Amino acid sequence: MGIAIDSNLNNTLQDSHALMDKEKAPITLSTKLRRLPMVPPMKDEMILVVRRELFDRLGAFEGLNFEVEHYLPALLDRANNFFTPRPPAETDPSMKQIIPYVLLVHGDRVLHYVRGKKAGEQRLVAKGSIGIGGHMNDHDEGLFALDHDAYLAGVQREIAEELKLNSKYTNHVVGLLNDDSNEVGKVHLGVVHVFRLESDDVQKGEAMITELQFLDRQQLSARRDALESWSQICFDRLDEILARAT
Repeated sequence: MGIAIDSNLNNTLQDSHALMDKEKAPITLSTKLRRLPMVPPMKDEMILVVRRELFDRLGAFEGLNFEVEHYLPALLDRANNFFTPRPPAETDPSMKQIIPYVLLVHGDRVLHYVRGKKAGEQRLVAKGSIGIGGHMNDHDEGLFALDHDAYLAGVQREIAEELKLNSKYTNHVVGLLNDDSNEVGKVHLGVVHVFRLESDDVQKGEAMITELQFLDRQQLSARRDALESWSQICFDRLDEILARAT
């Protein structure tokens, strides 16, 4: 007597055998490619800029300008600034990127470092600097919707990303900085801050910062020619800058 097989069971067995045959099929390169997850393209960093024409209208200058109340409110006004992808902005002099530039001071010494190979601005690699800073990004936009204090919070965030600052300090906005004599300077506009520290307990937070140390005037003077242009400008008028940071 033969064994009767239910038709539904027979169909199930056939489906199972077909699945096993499919699983035994060789995995080709095209099969692997089809199984790879789709990786979304990297989004460009979005940075805060103003039109060069605004800077010209406010009164363009070279070097340092200490009229903070004349320039800064207009630069931070959301009607005047906007976020744009960083790559094209780096070569477009019709825009000025707003860069907080912070000098960290303890007693009569100023923090100095050398920009390493991993620096975000490759045109400044191997240059000495007495300014810590960076771009204001689109994730700071909520801050800018508030007030001037919110901008300062954004500056503190930027410093916290680059340094491990284990000291209390006071933050002073002392001036604006512009240098159209080179390609980097043509597309940036600095807001100069002085952090007066209670102690010199500061370590680097990013790989791009090398040879971090506090230096006195004589030591900085010996390194002046190796400084980036913004730091040269600040060093040459360091007495005026520090006098305003009180």
